[in-house]
Amino acid sequence: MLFRVHRTPSTALKHTVHLVRKKLSTSHVTAATQLPRRLTVNEKDIEEAFLKGSGPGGQKINKTSSAVQLKHVPTGIVVKSQATRSRSQNRKIARQNLAEKIEELEKGPESRTALKAEIKRKQKASKSKKARRKYRALQDNRAVEVDEEEGTDLENRMEDEAREERV
Repeated sequence: MLFRVHRTPSTALKHTVHLVRKKLSTSHVTAATQLPRRLTVNEKDIEEAFLKGSGPGGQKINKTSSAVQLKHVPTGIVVKSQATRSRSQNRKIARQNLAEKIEELEKGPESRTALKAEIKRKQKASKSKKARRKYRALQDNRAVEVDEEEGTDLENRMEDEAREERV
């Protein structure tokens, strides 16, 4: 069991260190893998176009040319972004998306996006394992409670059932 030690405030009567009996939760710590640097795309290889947005956002989105479309000429990859109403923010988002797609194409499973997806997958698997363990513990506790209510031991009941099957 883990305990936490903390100092009492100066307004308290005694200035001593108390041991607080409080259970602290433990967590699974994964080693932080160093992600590779982001790929920088040469400006000469990009064709940039500004388009009128569409979808939710009202008249302002539909009137202004704030959506950005980038095309990487050597690979032919096209990325469009209209996440915000700001042209400069959309340009930044589109450049990041384009760099990620190019890197994924070049490096495959060793790219930043693939590594991030793998980390998320492992975290999700760990969480689901923990949830299953908690669920099993709850099931076991409920079984014990039921047996106590009936006033019989689980072992005695199992022995009785085994005898009945033999007969």
